[in-house]
Amino acid sequence: MALQDSSVPFRCDNRHSSLSSLSTSPSPPTRRPFPLSHGTTTLAFVFQGGVIAAADTRASCSGLVSCPSVQKILGADCISAKLLSHILEPFKGTDVCVAAILSGSDVEELFYVCSDGTRLQGEFFSVGSGSPYAYAVLDRWSLSEEEAISLAREIVYRSTHRDAYSGNCVDLFHITAQGYSHRDREDLREEYHREKGEGAEDGKDAWGKGEIRAGESVA
Repeated sequence: MALQDSSVPFRCDNRHSSLSSLSTSPSPPTRRPFPLSHGTTTLAFVFQGGVIAAADTRASCSGLVSCPSVQKILGADCISAKLLSHILEPFKGTDVCVAAILSGSDVEELFYVCSDGTRLQGEFFSVGSGSPYAYAVLDRWSLSEEEAISLAREIVYRSTHRDAYSGNCVDLFHITAQGYSHRDREDLREEYHREKGEGAEDGKDAWGKGEIRAGESVA
């Protein structure tokens, strides 16, 4: 579901050195002058109607927004969790940083896989710099489909306004044994203005109800 990487050293070769130096070994790794910290808010949880997966769309590099429209939710299945865990295990202790949540046609299970090969099973996971806010909001488990979708959307929305590395839009998927449906991508800035304008006036929730579109099967 999600991929997050940390700042890593890069190699800087001196292209203006003499020809005799071309046969020498590459220069040692050089750190960037400032850390390019990355962040995100992604989450998935199991409820009686399947699995809800949601994520923001911002790709951040330190204080910069490198891309406002990244697709962070990708097709996978729980079998992939074990394979990914084995692939990542050799990178334990290196600068590679990966954090992924996986779910597929077996909608009773979620797996979290990280850089050192750790694989955990659970009913709710959140990854990224906005995850503390996500864990703080999710406090209900007995949910209808409409309630689960609304809650996941609200979690991403609240996290993006408290975490500078998360933001822009929200993607949301509902996964069942029959396949998945994808909610229309929504701009969270519009939600913020709706809440400030409409919600403040009548005291009601200003969440939009976007249409759910049928997607291809993930079985």
